Amino acid sequence: MPDLDRRRFLGAAATTAAASQLGLLGFPRNSEAMTGTLTDDARQTGSGPDIRPFHVSFPEADLTDLRRRIEATKWPERETVSDESQGVRFATTQKLARYWATDYDWRKVEARINAVPNFITEIDGLNIHFIHVRSKEKNAMPLIVTHGWPGSFIEQMKIIAPLTNPTAYGGKAEDAFDVVIPSLPGYGFSGKPTAPGWDPPRIARAWTTLMRRLGYKKFVAQGGDWGNAVSEQMGLQAPPELLGISTNMAATVPAEIGKALASGSPPPASLSADERNAWDQLDFFYKKGLGYANEMALRPQTLYGIADSPVGLAAWILDHDARSYALIARVFDGQREGLTRDDILENITMYWLTNTAVSSARLYWDNRTTARKGFFDVKNVTIPVVVTVFPDEIYAAPRSWAERAYPKLIHFSKLPKGGHFAAWEQPELFVREQREGFRSLRSQLGDAN
Repeated sequence: MPDLDRRRFLGAAATTAAASQLGLLGFPRNSEAMTGTLTDDARQTGSGPDIRPFHVSFPEADLTDLRRRIEATKWPERETVSDESQGVRFATTQKLARYWATDYDWRKVEARINAVPNFITEIDGLNIHFIHVRSKEKNAMPLIVTHGWPGSFIEQMKIIAPLTNPTAYGGKAEDAFDVVIPSLPGYGFSGKPTAPGWDPPRIARAWTTLMRRLGYKKFVAQGGDWGNAVSEQMGLQAPPELLGISTNMAATVPAEIGKALASGSPPPASLSADERNAWDQLDFFYKKGLGYANEMALRPQTLYGIADSPVGLAAWILDHDARSYALIARVFDGQREGLTRDDILENITMYWLTNTAVSSARLYWDNRTTARKGFFDVKNVTIPVVVTVFPDEIYAAPRSWAERAYPKLIHFSKLPKGGHFAAWEQPELFVREQREGFRSLRSQLGDAN
């Protein structure tokens, strides 16, 4: 594996150009969007005239076609080993497909999506979808939360109520947040860029534009995976409104460690236990977990198969990370572990119905062509940073590395459980971390918002 691919495995943001009117976002599998004058709900969120309400309702024919395609899957033979070393196991995929085709109910997801205020606004020539829920509490802290791949805004829906209505979920009124959850360009209901250029720095600028458009004079940002990349770029750009960022997939790898990993050198003898654990996790990921990212960074357009086959798409998404795959496999074996079968299929079905398997993959390509540093390399963010470490993330950032990476580290927490999809898997822990992590910045809000 070339050093470039090891160090810069997450590549590429799909890019500029305008997705047309709301029901015409270019999806072969269409959603019907309601547009027009602002509703009372839209006015209550502080939306401006260039922000339109959004409602999702996929035609029944799309769901019928999905089930037909699942049932018509041309299956390969099962793996020739008794573990996951050859990829997503035959039995796991068949369990998923059987449930998806017979028992899964997408309409329940649509109802949950439509139960919160959804909007579309055009930024830099592209339609951006986002959820915006204001708290009823005074002086709520505005928070923009960004998902990653293979995720969507669905990941963060479990945290909306606890963050905006803390007194109903074990918190105090002064813990309240206003929550903004956008869909990345090329993902979910956001427009699909038609030219290169939508990399994390550009998305970061768009998110700042969005928060300003919503009327926020002070806010904070949070993310993991691509959400971390975007949030860190916001931190590097340091708009005056941004008070701090929070990450559950921090970029803390020191330059000398990154260089040693890329060259295949042995781990330094001086590493602490936590640092050696991080080394081992990264070493495993760079050697055995980068196949999906390399393909999407180098040749995303080649992935026609995952746009044409729902089972192919599901397997591709399941296999993106060994720890996440192991959790998902256990879920389809009947164990809960923070996610349910419906949780997993909600996200995969979102990719299928919006036909965003390839458009989302281009984010890896665009990032690869513009990034100057690897995904986990230190970026020199100098604004306040909150770091939450979940043990089953791709790597668990050690405190020692986090303190070097972020000179204004205001909160560090190492949690006992959880993985890559933190808000989705462990929403209670995730919410607690945002409350505690950003508490010291609340005094800077004043009456700004």
